[in-house]
Amino acid sequence: MSDTQTPFIRCENISRIFEKKLDFASKAARALGANINEERVQAVDSVDLHVMPGEVVGLVGESGCGKSTLGRMICGILPQSEGNIFYKGQNVAEMNAKEKLDYAINVQMIFQDPYASLNPRKRVKDIIGEAPLYHGLTTKKESDSYLTEVMEMCGLDPSFQNRYPHQFSGGQRQRIGIARAMAVKPECLVCDESVAALDVSIQAQILNLFMDLRTKHNLTCLFISHDLGVVEHISDRIAVMYLGRIVESAPVEDLFDAPFHPYTQALLNEVPRLDKRDVEFSALMGEIPSPLDPPSGCHFHPRCAHVMDICKKEEPQRREIAPNRYACCHLDSK
Repeated sequence: MSDTQTPFIRCENISRIFEKKLDFASKAARALGANINEERVQAVDSVDLHVMPGEVVGLVGESGCGKSTLGRMICGILPQSEGNIFYKGQNVAEMNAKEKLDYAINVQMIFQDPYASLNPRKRVKDIIGEAPLYHGLTTKKESDSYLTEVMEMCGLDPSFQNRYPHQFSGGQRQRIGIARAMAVKPECLVCDESVAALDVSIQAQILNLFMDLRTKHNLTCLFISHDLGVVEHISDRIAVMYLGRIVESAPVEDLFDAPFHPYTQALLNEVPRLDKRDVEFSALMGEIPSPLDPPSGCHFHPRCAHVMDICKKEEPQRREIAPNRYACCHLDSK
């Protein structure tokens, strides 16, 4: 994979802010002297991230760090508050209607909850087959054979196409969600905790399916997970996120062999491994701060074992610590 290639997806300084406005009662209470203010959450904070064609990038971090929000912005489900998203080198905000449709079809999302993301009133044949028929990827005459092909590709029995989502197990429902995404022949999948809600044995089957689909269809993937042990086996490169910011990104082997950022080190110390059978694991100290009131400077400094005065005052900037490795940390690279 050449570094001179244009990234398939590139996020440039993108942020997402959620605001909760005061209702009439709250405004009245504030007018009478109550200390009530509008709530403002910066879920994603000035993120730079790119995914090269055919690459799988794992995005990891604790729950609530903004991973899913970032994935939804990349898919166009949520608009970004600031920054730009580029698709094959073109700014999505500057695309015309036809180009935006091409982008929407080629970048598909697979959601965490396979039941909540499927319409309970629709049969499987409609859930999977409606979009390709609408976009002209198949004809009404050929739709049955096309549906059979997509279902078999995702490990589903085509004879179940008239069933409803509640008639399937969790693993089968996730396969339906994958089949729905693959039915429009996308070039990129954004997988949002796609195996988190499944049993461990089913997780392995779904991960194997992802790897097979990636190989056969040369897919580009952003794989979002809180589990480093999962992304290790499927990713080419890993980006670590903490409280809305990417704190480190590196090729998977480099990150696991020599993590640089203290947060990455803490996450890896909690991953059970055969060569650490005698190690007593301890949880990362402290709780993730509230995004309503994030710490100043480096967001991780209240939980960091290497905290310095500068960490509390200045936000660390993204810098290259080694070839193709980036981190946001005031510590010196070794």
